[in-house]
Amino acid sequence: MSVTNILLVGVGGQGTVLASTILAKGLIKAGYDVKMSEIHGMSQRGGSVSTQVRFGKEVISPVIGEGEADIIVAFEKMEALRYLNFLKPEGSVIVNEEELPSAIIQAGLAKYPEGILEELKSHAKTYPIPATTIAGEMGNEKVMNVVLFGAMAKMLGLSDVDWKEVIKENVKPQFAELNLQAYEKGAELI
Repeated sequence: MSVTNILLVGVGGQGTVLASTILAKGLIKAGYDVKMSEIHGMSQRGGSVSTQVRFGKEVISPVIGEGEADIIVAFEKMEALRYLNFLKPEGSVIVNEEELPSAIIQAGLAKYPEGILEELKSHAKTYPIPATTIAGEMGNEKVMNVVLFGAMAKMLGLSDVDWKEVIKENVKPQFAELNLQAYEKGAELI
């Protein structure tokens, strides 16, 4: 089996690291060799966060190079565009339709770019998902990360991983049922 590369990108506070942790722990439980690396750029201030998860029979390095990601899961549209150069030509992008303007945009020094989804679609198989809206309709926008996770898990098609069990083990017990529902909603979209 070759190595599969997943790049999860977002803005601080969106749950990128939690989704990556669930992914890595589930893969490890299923017997895969897994390497994970995180980059937090001013994440506590709403800055960019990226996590790389690589898995297969044997994985040497935790780092995904440019043009090597099989799937990019973007928790925010502009982050998808920022990391698009890491995607393989035949790779896929799962992107939350949410726009989180950076501090520069909020200060009025720049405008949020238009046409991001169109740009993504012109370069890759792109799956826009209104994850924040779906999560809000479920009662808590914070589970949008698990909505996106569900879509990614479905795309991976790994029947040897019990994602629901791993989700329950990694979220607070009082939020387990909501996160399981979010996972199901995301899986239905792919």
